[in-house]
Amino acid sequence: MNTLKYQTGFGNDCATEALPGALPVGRNSPQVCPYGLYAEQLSGTAFTVPRAESRRSWLYRIRPAALQQPFQPFDGAESWLHQFGSGPVTPNRLRWNPLPIPAEPADFIEGMRTWAGNGDSDDLSGVSINLYAANRSMARRFFYNADAEMLIVPQEGRLRLATELGLIDIEPCEIAVIPRGVRLRVELLDQTARGYMLENFGAVLRLPELGPIGSNGLANARDFKTPVAWYEDIEGDFELIAKFTGAFWRTSLPHSPLDVVAWHGSNAPYKYDLRQFNAIGSISYDHPDPCIFTVLTSPSDTPGAANMDFAIFPPRILAMENTFRPPWFHRNIAGEFMGLIQGVYDAKAEGFSPGGASLHNCMTPHGPDAGTFEKASSADLSQPHYIRDTMAFMFETRRVIRPTPAALSSDTLQSDYDAAWSGFKKHFNPDKP
Repeated sequence: MNTLKYQTGFGNDCATEALPGALPVGRNSPQVCPYGLYAEQLSGTAFTVPRAESRRSWLYRIRPAALQQPFQPFDGAESWLHQFGSGPVTPNRLRWNPLPIPAEPADFIEGMRTWAGNGDSDDLSGVSINLYAANRSMARRFFYNADAEMLIVPQEGRLRLATELGLIDIEPCEIAVIPRGVRLRVELLDQTARGYMLENFGAVLRLPELGPIGSNGLANARDFKTPVAWYEDIEGDFELIAKFTGAFWRTSLPHSPLDVVAWHGSNAPYKYDLRQFNAIGSISYDHPDPCIFTVLTSPSDTPGAANMDFAIFPPRILAMENTFRPPWFHRNIAGEFMGLIQGVYDAKAEGFSPGGASLHNCMTPHGPDAGTFEKASSADLSQPHYIRDTMAFMFETRRVIRPTPAALSSDTLQSDYDAAWSGFKKHFNPDKP
């Protein structure tokens, strides 16, 4: 699919130009920029954060982003919410079937549905978990999110993300991260598209520390890709939608805002192919904690308790002996929202379909269903178990994840999810160790 060019590496200070000599030499903001361009800095972190955590880029564009009319309220994203409720949250295990593709025309913004979340962008903490289902590209419409960086996880259909800093194509089993404030247009490369989108209100996503794992493993920095400079010099009637403090706003532009001819810095959109993940696991006994599958993390002010972790469960080989190999029964301090991109999740025999989702909140017991338990309990552990053709993921947060009223009243909510654990038999015999 992908014929676009990219720069490689995670968090690099990149430099790229669509025209030779468009990047100023020696100065970020010279008195006169090459080609008559305007210099503009896009800051994704505070100016005084430690150098290793800084995210900022210098953009050299045809017109300054400040060239726009006043914003007015926009009511075309009524299902993309910012509030998750303040009352008690059900401790029940929840699971949903996939969203249907809309019958009416809907682009990426119109097809967004907020499913769960916690925290608030005003507090720079928490997440918003959304599902999208779209059947048309954004035409003459652009969007930016001032509340959060966006983690896009396609499940069906390819997307082209035309951003200020360049073009990114993603397909199922790839992800993209769009920093706060970056303007983009979402185009469908297939007739329909469906997937998941997380808004991260907290610290910017980064690679997790590897600790005792060492210098290699999990998601390798060199497998992340950042776009090269690309621009549009188009005049006409365009619409810019902004998400700010949970509300949506609209203004008109006389030109395409994707007019950055060159840029350099570390605050840029990027993509990653989940199939490149180097899975780590046990080669002796027991099942390691799922944090060994972390791709990206947003740390919090409490060391080790992330604002959000993005973990995946990719194809892998299980070789542990004298061990129950699927994920064990567990109760966690964290909230876990899972999605399935393709295949079958190895802890569930049925009912969890690609495009579906599940929510297991703080201290709610969960784990393999009865069928998976019985099968794994009698499996031949002298042979490795190859888990193929699957890709599941998890958004894990330190705070309770609150499902929205829309999610709780959706026709896709499975009313019989608890039945997955109803078939367990009593095996206890005090006379037989």
